[in-house]
Amino acid sequence: MQALDANGVTLHVKEAGDPNGAPVVFANSLGTDLRLWDALIPLLPSGLRLIRYDKRGHGLSACPDGPYSIDDLTQDANAVIDGLELGPVTFVGLSIGGLIGQNLSARRPDLVRALVLSNTATRMGDTVTWVDRIAAINSDGLSSMEGAILDRWFGPTFRNTPEAALWGAMLTRTPQAGYVGCCAAIATADLTEQTRALRLPTLAIAGSHDGACPPDLVAATAAQIPGAQFHLIEGAGHLPCIENPSAYAAILNPFLKEHAYA
Repeated sequence: MQALDANGVTLHVKEAGDPNGAPVVFANSLGTDLRLWDALIPLLPSGLRLIRYDKRGHGLSACPDGPYSIDDLTQDANAVIDGLELGPVTFVGLSIGGLIGQNLSARRPDLVRALVLSNTATRMGDTVTWVDRIAAINSDGLSSMEGAILDRWFGPTFRNTPEAALWGAMLTRTPQAGYVGCCAAIATADLTEQTRALRLPTLAIAGSHDGACPPDLVAATAAQIPGAQFHLIEGAGHLPCIENPSAYAAILNPFLKEHAYA
């Protein structure tokens, strides 16, 4: 277990792989912690330094008062990279983690060598929808939305397994202030102009049953970045690295082998 003071917030960081290898940083989705990537990590190529962290308000990281902005979360990621002296990294971001990756790549192109945008878009939903979700959570608690969120997270096959309930437990144990704070960040994030200007190797991954960020939105985001690749994982929802880590690795590994070691 490792703690890092980043941007004035104590963040939980975990490393695996080769400590001297090419750095790859993973950023999680809303309502999950760094265990999101547990099944994927053993399937990745050798010679990589694999860094995961809990964003503010999630997992074991500190939960400062919100609301947060996408710039706050991006500065946290920036501070992780600087604090660990990683230099340019391959950044793998899922959902809100992908928003962070887009914004970091635009603001600090010197820190990002290559970008993986998983189940994310330049804008995820509209402000009114997020404001309504925040109000509902503040009124009835995060647990009141567990079923609806799991329905968006997972394809029907995985949704009906006992394992899905474990991810529901992770969701509902997320600090409510941290979850709502990150909802506010998503509500106001529109990275269309920044992402359109990106010029770096980019891989986009979508799930065919993603109810939180449908695959057409992921594909449209990839289309804005010249040369970006787009891949669809059939049967998976919003968190394909959980549902089908082998399929996810089969897409991610060739990209890492081509770009992470540069």
